[in-house]
Parts: sequence; structure tokens; C-alpha cells
Amino acid sequence: MNKCMIATKRTTAADLDFKSLIVDLDKEFWVRYPDTQQNFEPYNKIDLSARVVVAYLNHKVVGCGCFRSMGEDRTLEIKRMYVVPEFRGKGIAKIILRELEQWGREEGFTHSKLETGIKQPEAIAVYKKEAYIQIPNYPPYVDVAESICMSKML
Repeated sequence: MNKCMIATKRTTAADLDFKSLIVDLDKEFWVRYPDTQQNFEPYNKIDLSARVVVAYLNHKVVGCGCFRSMGEDRTLEIKRMYVVPEFRGKGIAKIILRELEQWGREEGFTHSKLETGIKQPEAIAVYKKEAYIQIPNYPPYVDVAESICMSKML
């Protein structure tokens, strides 16, 4: 896939395309983590302070992600990364992630953290390729066996 075919839009959590993708993301999490997904729902809430990126291929919405401040000095947290299943493996997640990181740098953030799950090997692979390293789980994921936390200097 030619990178120039993917367009990204910086927006907010009120964006309708973002909201529709999040519905699909949550459905997928219920399939992957049927016994524990209810425990994660409170941590997945995104308010209007989040910086959201939505990706399009030929004007069709294909993915999203966002970040929010962790309340720590210049540290952001990547959240709600999702690519529509039929468009996975085409570099879209990488494009979204890099746009989020660039936006974060523009806003003065110097460090990025994220949490993903052990049943998301494709996500883990993307993050590793983008130089994220596994770290001890941070709150609220400290004692969550299904969680993997990662970080990267921006």
C-alpha cells in the first residue's frame, strides 16, 4: 500500500468517525477478552481533552488512535488504537501512531506510554517495530495479567 493513499485527520473524541470505530474496537475486545473486558471499560473512557487521529483510505474511515496526558511530566498515553480488520497489515496503525507521536511532540510531550493486551500480538508487533519497549505495568494495570505496558521516548 502506498503511504500517500492514507490520509489522517487530527480531531477530538466527539468526531463521529472516531466514535463509530470505537464501537467496533470495543466489540472486538469483548471477543478477545470475554471474561475480563468489563474490568477495562472504565480505563477506556476518552474525554474531549484527548487528541484523536482518524485515518482514511480513499475517503473511507479505516483506523484511529488517540492520546491523553498521563498527568506526569510530559508523558502521554496512547489509547484506542484500532484498524478495521480488512485493512490490517498495511501499515495504517504505524501511520496513526507516528501522527499521534508527532502531535504529542508538538505539544511538548517527551515520553509515550501505552497498554495493550496479551491477546493482541499484531498490536504488540507494531509497537515493537516502532521502538516501544515493555515496561512494568503502570496503574491501573499493575496486577492485570492480560496487560502489557510499553514505553518510548519521543
